[in-house]
Amino acid sequence: MVPGRAPEVWLRGPVPGFEPLLMPAVHALLQAREDLERVAAGAGTEELWQRPGGAAAAGYHLKHLAGSLDRLLTYARGESLSEAQRRMLAEEGTPAAPASVLVPAACTAIDRALEQLRNTPSETLLESRAVGRARLPTTVLGLVFHAAEHTTRHAGQLITTLKVVRGPGPGEERRRGT
Repeated sequence: MVPGRAPEVWLRGPVPGFEPLLMPAVHALLQAREDLERVAAGAGTEELWQRPGGAAAAGYHLKHLAGSLDRLLTYARGESLSEAQRRMLAEEGTPAAPASVLVPAACTAIDRALEQLRNTPSETLLESRAVGRARLPTTVLGLVFHAAEHTTRHAGQLITTLKVVRGPGPGEERRRGT
C-alpha cells in the first residue's frame, strides 16, 4: 500500500448494493475509474495522442475503453448494437478530443456499467447471450467478466503509454539493462 493512499478497491471490502457474485467486476471497474482519474485527467492533448514506438495512443485507450464497455454490456442485456455504437467503434482510433472530454466520458461509461451491474439479478448470470454479427456464444456473466477485464487491460495500457510519453518523473531514472 502506498502511504497516504487508500488500498486498491478490491481490498476495501464489498460495495453495498451489488450482487456478491459480481463483486470482482465491480471492484475492477471502480479501480479502473480511479486509475483513469489519477493518471489521465491532467494529460495534454499532444501527449494523449502520441504513439510511442507505433503503440496505440493513450487517447485511443480512453475511447476504446468507453466504447467497448458500452458494447459488451449491450450484449449482456441481450440487445444488438446500434448504428451510433458502430460509428463510435469505427472512430475510436481517430485522434479527436482532449483528456478533459475523454476522461469524463470514460468515467461516465464506467458509471453506466456499474448501474447496469447493480440492476443485474443473480438468476440471469448464466443466461445465454450472443456477441456480434457472428452471434458467438457466451453468458451474461461471461460478458460482465470480460467487460471488467477488458476495461482494466486498457486502463493499464493507457497508464503505461502515458508513462512512456512523459518519460521519467522527478527523482526517477530510467533503468537500463546491462
